[in-house]
Amino acid sequence: MSTQSSAPTDAPLTPAGSALQEFLRSLAQRNASPHTIKAYRSDLAEFVLFVGPEELKAIDHLLIRAFLGQLYERGLGKASVARALSSIRSLFKWMGREHRIESNPALLVAAPKLPKRLPRVPTMEEMNSVLDAGMPEEAAFAARDRLILELLYGCGIRNSELTGINVEDLHLRQGLILVRGKGKKQRLVPFGDSAQIALREYLPQRARLLEQHQRLGESALLVNLRGSRLTSRSVGRIVKAIAVAGGLPSEVHPHTLRHAFGTHMLEEGADLRAIQELLGHERLSTTQRYTQLTTRQVLDVYDKTHPRAK
Repeated sequence: MSTQSSAPTDAPLTPAGSALQEFLRSLAQRNASPHTIKAYRSDLAEFVLFVGPEELKAIDHLLIRAFLGQLYERGLGKASVARALSSIRSLFKWMGREHRIESNPALLVAAPKLPKRLPRVPTMEEMNSVLDAGMPEEAAFAARDRLILELLYGCGIRNSELTGINVEDLHLRQGLILVRGKGKKQRLVPFGDSAQIALREYLPQRARLLEQHQRLGESALLVNLRGSRLTSRSVGRIVKAIAVAGGLPSEVHPHTLRHAFGTHMLEEGADLRAIQELLGHERLSTTQRYTQLTTRQVLDVYDKTHPRAK
């Protein structure tokens, strides 16, 4: 069944209106979903009316800014304005490919700065529940997958740092791992007894797997079932599957466990600068974002202890 019927034909017959009609038809021809086409139509129809009969080459960044300003005046939030600008950029990008304009004026318009929202962090109880329950049936390599969770949550390392660990980076006696962070910066990260146990269980299984696939020279700590270095994308899938099986939200990903590491240490009284060092943050301000996640705890303490709060 053709999707061309999804493209509207009711845009005004102005240069911008005609361009919008053809842009939506091109989306339909590329099998864009009706939902996508509807969203573009909704976002761009108002813009077409705003620019009126202007020739396409006469629509500049100042006119686009004026349109966005009108959206703000109507009370639209930053997210809605950002989406409108994104749609306008897509329309002009298509017009550029069609050689209707020489440059994309929408690229000269800065997108609204949206507030950074940290993901909901699992509680300590939730994390312990997942880790103590044992690996679910979804775990293709249970010993390895347990180690992944123990290192992400127990060390607070990034996904890319995790997959970059080599066996020679382990200092088992000292309980330390050499981690390569952003900008090729290295740091030593401690790991606890739970990760130590997980390593002792996993390493012999890894050795047998590499011997089976004749890959004894593989240096990667974490390998897939073929004996090759595990990718960050695979780690993401593994974490999500285990988290969901353990009752955590489906949006959990490796970075969520890094947030949990920093948040839980802060809640237990760890010094912010120590957490900064462990996480490998260059700026303390980055680490301070974790304090947003413990506001409720601070309020609880205030309500219970301050004489003027009662």
